Amino acid sequence: MTSRVYRLHSTLELPLEDLYDFFEDPDLPPEIADIDITRRNNTLIISAEAVDDSISKYTPTAQLKASVTENRVYEEEEEERRGGPPSGAASTGGSPQWGSFQEEVEPPESELVEYACFKGDRETVLQNTALQYPMFEVLCQVATHAEKGALTAIVAVEEDLEAVRIVDGERRPASLTVTDDPGDEDSQNGVNWRDNEFISE
Repeated sequence: MTSRVYRLHSTLELPLEDLYDFFEDPDLPPEIADIDITRRNNTLIISAEAVDDSISKYTPTAQLKASVTENRVYEEEEEERRGGPPSGAASTGGSPQWGSFQEEVEPPESELVEYACFKGDRETVLQNTALQYPMFEVLCQVATHAEKGALTAIVAVEEDLEAVRIVDGERRPASLTVTDDPGDEDSQNGVNWRDNEFISE
């Protein structure tokens, strides 16, 4: 298989519970037999198990890496309530009784929710070479379930370059433009190895 990932950048976030629900019955690419999920403190490692027996068990297969963070989520009803008039501001003698209002106000209801955050470039989010592109396809499925964030990438599918862009759970149109860097006369005969989007480490 000649498909591969050249560039990738991700800012995806989704509740950890939703991520686990997704992997209970995922639609895996044919090259991947199963998915193994390991949590180490605040780091989540999602590894691919190969269908192909020729891939040695000692060969590290592609894995997705996410950080786990806690975010406080507030009830939407409380947000609407804050936009309304203060219920405890009763008027007596032309001046509001702000003291009683402060006593009656309750903090908005909220809860701490763990989020899986796939943030960074390819070397951070998508690691190892074996099964790299199939695991990228899994990441694209995760991106369509993400509450917020974006996934952008440049990939080669059967040697044809394609651009991928998924924003807030929706696939968006993306185009790829290849331009020549004018540079100076001396650099035209050389290759810029440091900043070449078609070269992967």
